[in-house]
Amino acid sequence: MIRGWYTGASGMTAQQNRLDVISNNLANVDTTGFKRDTAVSKNFSELLIRRTRNDGVYKTPFGSADAAPIIGKLGLGVETNEAFTDFSQGSYKETTSTTDMALSGKGFFTVLTPQGERYTRNGNFMIGKEGLLETKEGYPVLGEKGTIYVADTRFFVDKDGIIYDSEDMREIERFKTVRFENERYLKKQGSSLYYETDISGPAYIAEGEQRPVFLQGFVETSNVNVVNEMVRMIEVNRAYEANQKTVQAQDSMMSVLWSKTASLRG
Repeated sequence: MIRGWYTGASGMTAQQNRLDVISNNLANVDTTGFKRDTAVSKNFSELLIRRTRNDGVYKTPFGSADAAPIIGKLGLGVETNEAFTDFSQGSYKETTSTTDMALSGKGFFTVLTPQGERYTRNGNFMIGKEGLLETKEGYPVLGEKGTIYVADTRFFVDKDGIIYDSEDMREIERFKTVRFENERYLKKQGSSLYYETDISGPAYIAEGEQRPVFLQGFVETSNVNVVNEMVRMIEVNRAYEANQKTVQAQDSMMSVLWSKTASLRG
């Protein structure tokens, strides 16, 4: 019975973690470039149950062996394994602003932060006081030669991410767009920023067919589907209540057992 408490409690904890992830997805449904997370759970090792009767053991010249048939398996609970980020493409929203960029395909913009280079799908940029192209948080956007200096909004970006001066079509810079071997293992830092891990591998410049297409005057919306997230929230609430009732049932049975034991001893 005590095992039943732990099994039910582990299920409640896992559902609470799922609810936290879903709530964060819904809170960022209007965040540019946001990628939804999914809580991934795994079960504890299962216990193999066998019948323990005398006829389940047979004699051999070397001793005895267990011939009892398998009754089944007993689940020992569940735990949250990871929060998996879904990097599927979001839809596009037209802004007509020359400083806004969207990527069509896999890849990330590179920005410079106090912690080093970070990566984002949020192309909602602006021009800073010094004429640098920056994020809304004030982090400079990087080109392949360094920070991008555009001075004003009179610039043009082609599909390959090359920035030109609109007046004389002089090439200014090329966006530093990167890819990863295992992008699903990138970690979120906040403000739509990601950083690499040992498992994701280092960032490398996206070239050729691996390079995404640039869309100037557009931003990528989040890939959160509100209806799907609300359905998942209902599923989580029901699963949480089911585990809660399991714990309550186990508690009732243990209470009866204790009361019966106390009455027999009395």
